[in-house]
Amino acid sequence: MLTEKVKKFHIILASSSPRRQVFLKKLGLKYEVRLKPVEEIYPEHLRGAEIADFLSKLKAAPFLGELKANDLLITSDTVVWYKDTFLGKPADEEQAFLMLRSMSGDWHEVITSVCFTRTNDQRIVNSATQVKFRDLTDDEIGHYIKESKPFDKAGGYGIQDWIGLIGIEEIKGSYTNVVGLPTQLVYKTLIEVASH
Repeated sequence: MLTEKVKKFHIILASSSPRRQVFLKKLGLKYEVRLKPVEEIYPEHLRGAEIADFLSKLKAAPFLGELKANDLLITSDTVVWYKDTFLGKPADEEQAFLMLRSMSGDWHEVITSVCFTRTNDQRIVNSATQVKFRDLTDDEIGHYIKESKPFDKAGGYGIQDWIGLIGIEEIKGSYTNVVGLPTQLVYKTLIEVASH
């Protein structure tokens, strides 16, 4: 079992996301949450998964000098990629509205990268899920933003929220990835890391 394999590690989760924290708990992992501020800026030439990979690695950088031999740091970043455009966390209600209005009735891609860092090793994995919204009305979008204030979520929405319940028509790929952590991939990678 995973818990047996990784018990030699002191797992540090560098994420304030309650969704990611719950997923790790459900995987049976004991971990410490440790946060360091990072300015999430990436080179403009990066596309899709390259952005998520870059940002998940960037979030690990402030910890590099302080990790101990048995520490395993997990950092992660989720991006929404739509029509060759990066949709990050909306700054305000207007930006969230424009994001959701643009994706209404269409497919978009949600990509989560997870970076596993030890003193002598770093690996990054990512997962991409295709998500389709039905045609959303302006009233539905406005209601959701007012009630849920999704300003901490890439693309301005959470699939586990009301908007996901009423607006998501179809998904191709991992559901947990869209929530913020591809748990199957994290499980598989942790077993690989623990086996080395």
